[in-house]
Amino acid sequence: MQQLLEIKHLTVNYGKIVALENASMSIREHDFIGVIGPNGGGKTTLLKSILGLIEPTAGEIIFSKNLEEGQSQIGYLPQFNKFDNRFPISVSAVILSGIMGKNNRTRLNGTANREKVKQILEQLSISHLANKPIGELSGGQMQRVFLGRALVANPKLLILDEPDTYVDNQFEHELYKILQELNRNMAILLVSHDVGTISAHVKSIACINRHLHYHPSNIISPRQLAAYNCPIQIITHGDVPHTVLGTHDHEHPHEHQHQGK
Repeated sequence: MQQLLEIKHLTVNYGKIVALENASMSIREHDFIGVIGPNGGGKTTLLKSILGLIEPTAGEIIFSKNLEEGQSQIGYLPQFNKFDNRFPISVSAVILSGIMGKNNRTRLNGTANREKVKQILEQLSISHLANKPIGELSGGQMQRVFLGRALVANPKLLILDEPDTYVDNQFEHELYKILQELNRNMAILLVSHDVGTISAHVKSIACINRHLHYHPSNIISPRQLAAYNCPIQIITHGDVPHTVLGTHDHEHPHEHQHQGK
């Protein structure tokens, strides 16, 4: 599979605070990587570094030709969307804004725009909300709309930061079905605290608690989490299957490996 980007020895400081240290990982086509770790561990810092929203203190991120021009082929759903719900804009217009290119010009013509937005509305089961003002939506409906905005430009890499925030149980189930379908055409990097849920859907896991530890497996046990200095809990019904993963070496981070599914 073609490599989309490579993270090499990335370190990010906020003043004297080290948020991310010596992180290395690569992302390839059709990857579906779940990113886990404690609050303040550096998960969002990693995402913002990839998106070019913050400058690293050391290290680098090397983009393939598909992604290098302003990361225009990366779709992003942030954990919290700062949006004035009093602004008089429709659901369709918000989704359409994801196609906006440089100088606020859309990258598709009018007919193609309408068809693409219609397709996204249908895919996310929100066609009935197309002309509804954004301020009249529930939290779960808003997340569907913002996910639509992230998808409308057909990104090669989709980045999601806690996408199940504010969503109802029904859409949470639908969300992962949608993501698995999308993964046929794009790589996905998904931040979540819900290890029990994402392990059934992602292909591999990256644990981040200042250091980044990549695992080619999609299953991780509570004992391993403790050993890898990822102090989060797995909550699930019944037994959680697990695999034995290699130990971490801070001095010599192992290379990103892949496992077919």
